Amino acid sequence: MTDELIRERPADHVLLLRLNRPERLNALSKALLRTLGGALIEAERDADVHAVVLTGDERSFSAGADLKEMETSDLPSFAEIGRLSAWKTIERFAKPLIAAVNGYAYGGGLELALLADIVVAGANARFATPEIKVGMFPGDGGTQRLPRAIGKARAMQMILGGEPIDARTALAWGLVCDVFEPADTVARAVALAASVARHSPLAVRMAKEEVKMSFEKPLDESLSLERKMLLFQSEDRREGVRAFVEKRPPRWVGK
Repeated sequence: MTDELIRERPADHVLLLRLNRPERLNALSKALLRTLGGALIEAERDADVHAVVLTGDERSFSAGADLKEMETSDLPSFAEIGRLSAWKTIERFAKPLIAAVNGYAYGGGLELALLADIVVAGANARFATPEIKVGMFPGDGGTQRLPRAIGKARAMQMILGGEPIDARTALAWGLVCDVFEPADTVARAVALAASVARHSPLAVRMAKEEVKMSFEKPLDESLSLERKMLLFQSEDRREGVRAFVEKRPPRWVGK
């Protein structure tokens, strides 16, 4: 793990990942994306991690792709195999991922936030897809995920216009679920992650899969029914009911 990604354990079963390239506004270099992908692979294998919070600093969540790298490459950054692999790893992360956004979430930074299950923002957050200004358009999934998040017309406005929206607009458009004072954003995200992490890890994972399925696949009630039947027969479901009846906290085993 490099010092460009800082790992912390701020609450039980919660992993906090901080992008740490302040001199580059946390621009997403190939190395940083690989490191982030590796950290999420480790988190997925770690049974003690039930939820992950991803953040930058108060000045910038991430200003997007590292344009200095782009200048020296023969391929567009989004076409490079290492970068594609890292993005796929982040996209496929099975546990809850919460983005805590302060400052800039531009270009690839916004696309990274779009991969989170929940996004909270500081009042100073700004979201943009400015690629059109340098003769490009979002290349890391933004043209597909942004319309799903905020609708076609608003996505077109952002992608074709290239101008940022502020945190309150992002809240009104459904891009983020809450806005806080910048100094409180990470703590609020951690509290939310801790609340999620108290639930059955098995139920949480299946619930996330169900919601993602509604965006990524045709309606498939048979698959949904299969997950619900598996969950109903799980040890965690039986323990949850017993704990409720016995008026005690549940003891989850993730099975």
